[in-house]
Amino acid sequence: MSDTVRSPAGQEEARYRALQAVDPRGPGALETFTTGLHDESWRVRHAAAEGLRHVPDAQGVTARLVSVLGERGETGARNAAAEALAGMGPVAVAPLVRLLEHEDPDQRKLAADILGQLGQPQVEDVLLRALSDEDLNVRVSAAEALGRMGGDAAARALQDLLNVPTPLLRLAALEGLASLKRAPPLERVMALVEDPGVQRSALRLLGLYPPGVATERICRALASPVRSVREAALVALGAQASGLGPYERGELDAVARSVLSGIPGVTEYVAQALDGEDVQVRAGALVAAGALGAASLAVAVAEVAREDRLLREVLFTLGQLGPEGRRLLLGSMGTLSLPARTVAAEALVLLVDSTSVAELCALLEWAEDDLRAVVVRALGRTRSPEAVAPLVELLADPSLSSMAARALEQLSVAHPMAALTALEAAVEQRSTPAAVAVLGRLGRARVLPTLRRIARDEDASWRAAAVEAAGRADGEAGLELARGALADESPKVRIAAVRSLGQQGGKEAATFLGLALKDEDRGVRVAAVEAVGVAGAKERSPDLEALVRHGDGALAMLAVRALTKLGTVGAGVLWDALGHPDAEVVKAALAALSSAEASADGAALAVSLLGHPRWDVRVAAARVLGGLGRPECLPALGHALTVEQDALARVALSDAVHRLSGR
Repeated sequence: MSDTVRSPAGQEEARYRALQAVDPRGPGALETFTTGLHDESWRVRHAAAEGLRHVPDAQGVTARLVSVLGERGETGARNAAAEALAGMGPVAVAPLVRLLEHEDPDQRKLAADILGQLGQPQVEDVLLRALSDEDLNVRVSAAEALGRMGGDAAARALQDLLNVPTPLLRLAALEGLASLKRAPPLERVMALVEDPGVQRSALRLLGLYPPGVATERICRALASPVRSVREAALVALGAQASGLGPYERGELDAVARSVLSGIPGVTEYVAQALDGEDVQVRAGALVAAGALGAASLAVAVAEVAREDRLLREVLFTLGQLGPEGRRLLLGSMGTLSLPARTVAAEALVLLVDSTSVAELCALLEWAEDDLRAVVVRALGRTRSPEAVAPLVELLADPSLSSMAARALEQLSVAHPMAALTALEAAVEQRSTPAAVAVLGRLGRARVLPTLRRIARDEDASWRAAAVEAAGRADGEAGLELARGALADESPKVRIAAVRSLGQQGGKEAATFLGLALKDEDRGVRVAAVEAVGVAGAKERSPDLEALVRHGDGALAMLAVRALTKLGTVGAGVLWDALGHPDAEVVKAALAALSSAEASADGAALAVSLLGHPRWDVRVAAARVLGGLGRPECLPALGHALTVEQDALARVALSDAVHRLSGR
């Protein structure tokens, strides 16, 4: 035998594994596990308690466990027996109720403790009677048990206990009422807050009351030199705030601010609490920090974002810290943890003002992509003309240009001329074609001369940008430029023209889209198919129907989708699509089966695909059949289910059968 096996740890492991290997239904299991309850190792005792819960003779087990409770001097075994009984459920209630009549008060106390853990409402009356037990420990255990699972009668009884002279009972009653979330008359709790013996429990109970007098007393407790009292006050403050929405916090914050601002050193206490381990204490510290509006706490508040449960309160609190808090946050971005930086960035979007541009631009210099995107949004919310230039410059960044364009549009509401001037300068300096697109959206007819000139530029990227921008600036001019651009030598420009025509719509656009559908370049044809659907050009349906039979699967699939969008997909076209060698075309056709014109033949079409070689097509067919509501398809689905080998397809077929059969 090795030294490891002979070591105490090795022997403990062996006993633990041996207990786990015992079959609870086997002979002698009850005694084996009971012996395990007396083991010196808590792991072994826990394994024994777990094993006893699975022994079939539940009544025999509870009787044996109750007998172990009476073994004085065997503390470990008694605790393990109590653990096992608490997990036995209703079968343990009767033996424990009888144990409450035991002559030994220690046994009665254990019975009350375990009944509280069982949480069975039917024992409330028994525990209420135990509140009159001659032994104080039994009465306290009964009060604690009622605090875990009691109802109205328990709450009334616990409230009565607030008047007894015994501090231990008053303490159990306060904790029980807080646990049950039952608030007694405020004046009674306010009196107990002055009692050092129960002060912390009374403070926590004050968290159940609406803002006002209770808030004032809670906040005054933050002046206590005792840390545990201050923490109890913060827990109560957090509990009060948790029941209020953002627009209902006014009174609480006002009362808290008036009291806290007069307490020396309170900001330091709050900072320590924000860095603590207890989530409830940190929640209250956030409320206090927000009420104080203490900008110096901005970084500490942001770091609380490491706790997911407090993210909402962190964002709300950061919003209360004002411009100075925002500046501290911006200056500390590089040292914040990732969760703190993420939530701080989101808060910045809400906190920025016209003085924030320089700080935000500095952040752009080093921040990672996700954070830079948030900064771009924030620049758009500054309402400062100084944000125009950096946003125009960001149009040249492919990863941020679309977001910068949206931010510019937002900013142009307050400073339209500054935005247009900057964009025109960027275009003249040929910064990026993306500036042309934004210029068209913001300048409209005013910038048409510029767009017409750029549409003749030698660079295809600029010509394409001008053609698309003209469509957004002015419908007539857009149509004119798009029409001419269809003859451009560059496919990129012709694609831009097609997109513009799709956005314009109308008969003239439909005519020119017909030409684009026959373009020599595949990319132009693909764009034209999509544009026909966008424009609603039903007169182009025959051209699309011809493309459904095209050997290019992408073109055929897009044609099916465009016809579906136009509402002109017919059964004949669907049969063509369902016979296409590209499975994506087949699936597009299946997705179209719910359209009005195709629904009459939809069931027959979908049934024909239940034997398709591709599993994903069979899944799509089953889902369509399940949604068509045609019970006559059940035999075909049932047969397909009997021969289907693929697991996902079987699930789809089963679902369809259930839906059609009404099960």
